[in-house]
Amino acid sequence: MPRHDLFPDIAPYESGYLPVGDGHEIYWEQAGNPAGRPVLFLHGGPGAGSGAVHRRFFDPTHWRIVLFDQRGAGRSRPHASVTANTTPHLVRDIEHLRAALGIADWVLFGGSWGSTLALSYAQAHPERVRAMVLRGIFLGRPSELDWFFHGLAHVFPDAHTAFLEHLPVQDRHDPLAAYCRLLFDPDPAIHLPAARAWSSYEGTCSTLIPAPAAVAGFARDRAVIGLARIEAHYFRHGLFLPPGGLLAHMARIAHIPGTIVQGRYDMICPATSAWDLARAWPAATLTLVPDAGHSALEPGIRRRLVTCMEELRAL
Repeated sequence: MPRHDLFPDIAPYESGYLPVGDGHEIYWEQAGNPAGRPVLFLHGGPGAGSGAVHRRFFDPTHWRIVLFDQRGAGRSRPHASVTANTTPHLVRDIEHLRAALGIADWVLFGGSWGSTLALSYAQAHPERVRAMVLRGIFLGRPSELDWFFHGLAHVFPDAHTAFLEHLPVQDRHDPLAAYCRLLFDPDPAIHLPAARAWSSYEGTCSTLIPAPAAVAGFARDRAVIGLARIEAHYFRHGLFLPPGGLLAHMARIAHIPGTIVQGRYDMICPATSAWDLARAWPAATLTLVPDAGHSALEPGIRRRLVTCMEELRAL
């Protein structure tokens, strides 16, 4: 009988730190079957980091599961650093990790910013990508950033108001610039509350049904600094994407099989981006989950993602 929900928790069989230059060391781990088909989990944010639950999307008897924390995120060192931290740097880090682990090619699995990074890596190294499973598509376009900072007020006026009220009144017209000033202030009494406000805003808007536990997870001090500071850094620089954005370069990966899973009511990354991506990617299929928002752990999303990975077993 096909499986339709997360696998039981498992521990890594190997982990370590990989120096990638510029003073950065990225944390990585492997779980599941050492002789299995490699799959790389790409976490969101940027800056969110990976966690134990992310191993559970994959059958550990079949997949060689590789997780890593991107520069400055999670357990990577130095924490929350934005020095030499751009999308091209992360793409090079993935290639460095692939070579270090002796992997010829792999399946990419990523959601939200993880989908952005997966597409960026695939466009740079299409010969290394066997297939992709992407969720909650974020293409890093100006319209998507405008939605995050302003448009969300139409659906979450309470959360958006709380997000703005952390800022001085005179700075609320440009929340990204204002938050950057606070998040990069060296004083923890200034940057920590700003990071909590930023992360709570994102967490509150991430699920279809309110999930206080998820919001609390977003608000942990160590987690919020990496998430808020690195996100603000990337947003301020247009996600460090190539001219024309990701859609302009889809011809490079048009042949790679792809599965797109999108919550119909995703408020962080609205479904229009998944729709546009699917129309630009002949080898991809799109599933709009009718009862889900943004989070990968919402029931409809996680069940569909597990099913997608089960369907790739024959690849």
